[in-house]
Amino acid sequence: MHRILRFGLVVGVFLFAAAMVVWSAEKSGAISYPEGYRHWAHVKSMVIQEGHSLYQAFGGIHHVYANDAAWKALQAHKPYPDGAMFVFDLLEASVQDHAIVEGARKVLAVMVKDSKRFPGTGGWGFQAFQGKDHKPIVTDAAAQCFNCHQSARGQDFVFSQMRP
Repeated sequence: MHRILRFGLVVGVFLFAAAMVVWSAEKSGAISYPEGYRHWAHVKSMVIQEGHSLYQAFGGIHHVYANDAAWKALQAHKPYPDGAMFVFDLLEASVQDHAIVEGARKVLAVMVKDSKRFPGTGGWGFQAFQGKDHKPIVTDAAAQCFNCHQSARGQDFVFSQMRP
């Protein structure tokens, strides 16, 4: 009987600690890895090759995905509502048999619209995850992400647009 109670207490403490970690991440503005994003709407793909001004930082194959809220606003050319999310999946690119092919993931970047949590960065939260280990790497969203996104102020800080 004591083992069952002790086990229940250990499980309860573990679950409480896990809930506190999740709650703390939400309160701090932390952005989680977007599981299932490849099932979202595919907005566009492109390849940045050597010679482009952004090659050092962003060279490779880019795929951009939008969740339902972002996709609807993108299609309607309207400002993005809270809850809109974009994912920018950057992969290494190589040439094989006269074709540009995907390699390993370099980074997966996420934009989340939440005007209450992220008022200092246009209502958007930013995070990036390194390679395949999902390790968060953004430590200063304003300096590392938003400064560049300010050039897209007229599109609610989003670079991607609908193709005609």
